[in-house]
Amino acid sequence: MASLLFRTSRRSVSCLSLHRKYLNLFSSLESPISYTRASSVSNLRCGRSDFVVESFIRDFRFGLIHDFSTSSDVKESSKSDESPYGSVKNDGKSEAKAEMSWISLYLPKKFQPYAHLARLDKPIGTWLLAWPCMWSITLAAPPGQLPDFKMLTLFGCGALLLRGAGCTINDLLDRDIDTKVERTKLRPVASGQLTQPQGISFLGLQLFLGLGILLQLNNYSRILGASSLLLVFSYPLMKRFTYWPQAYLGLTFNWGALLGWAAIRGTLDPAIVLPLYFSGVFWTLVYDTIYAHQDKGDDLKVGVKSTALRFGDSTKEWITMFGIANIGCLALSGYNADIGWPFYALLAAASGQLAWQIFTVDLSSRADCNRKFISNKWYGALVFSGILLGRLSS
Repeated sequence: MASLLFRTSRRSVSCLSLHRKYLNLFSSLESPISYTRASSVSNLRCGRSDFVVESFIRDFRFGLIHDFSTSSDVKESSKSDESPYGSVKNDGKSEAKAEMSWISLYLPKKFQPYAHLARLDKPIGTWLLAWPCMWSITLAAPPGQLPDFKMLTLFGCGALLLRGAGCTINDLLDRDIDTKVERTKLRPVASGQLTQPQGISFLGLQLFLGLGILLQLNNYSRILGASSLLLVFSYPLMKRFTYWPQAYLGLTFNWGALLGWAAIRGTLDPAIVLPLYFSGVFWTLVYDTIYAHQDKGDDLKVGVKSTALRFGDSTKEWITMFGIANIGCLALSGYNADIGWPFYALLAAASGQLAWQIFTVDLSSRADCNRKFISNKWYGALVFSGILLGRLSS
């Protein structure tokens, strides 16, 4: 009996010692380096059975470490930015990478380059083009009534088509520049996925579908809408000649502020639509100047111009003035339209969102510039909500 108790106590002490040893091994294996050191020590001290258990523990811990570090790298590298003209490379990433999106996952291969050419996976440009249209259509609604839903739908589809056509024109005209810029060299035309004739044919299809939408409007709106094509086709050339291409983009992107009112009323009321139009132009100068700061290094390299290069260190002062002008023009348009008080309450909220963009943006960070740029879809939504509630209450 005494012998049995002695052997049992020795086994208990041995198990407790082994348990402590494995706990120490777990706590020491915090990196692949400590894994290597612990492995060399344990091989000297352990028998075969102990070594098998310790090897399992080390492999398990090292596997977790590897999985966590790999997954964090994948998350970091898979972050992609949006822009109305394509993807934006992340800070510190000099290598261009093809991004995975719903286009790559769901569309047949032969259609994917065309979808990328139209930036169908980058909706921010469509939002920025559509919001001034929605503002104008809602402002033109009779007091106390909802806006024309059919017109909102038509203009939403039109914004998608026209923005895609603008991107196609941009890529066709800028193919030589795009090949020299890391962010744009994988675009379909620049990379050779699509030839120029294929791009031109696709542009023809986009314009044909856009014409189908335009023909559903009144004659006044058809003429006004067709006249915007001059701006659409000439905009991509502006960065070669002036430091103010963002202003020209503002004239182009906000044409819907004129067209939406004309589609409802059959004419233009300058006291209402001109302040609304110029409010959009000033808004574009804010968000596209922020956007342009992402590309200022590449712009200098290839010799194109932008307000980001023009303003330099004074950018925040300039875009603050543009933001104030934007809010002032919106307030004037609403006042002339005799809109209700909810418009001004939500305009104050939109002012706060715009101020947040301007004062917190880090103009030296591509990622932060892109985040602030994309947030403008919410600014547009706030203004739209204000016009809608103001019109219903007027």
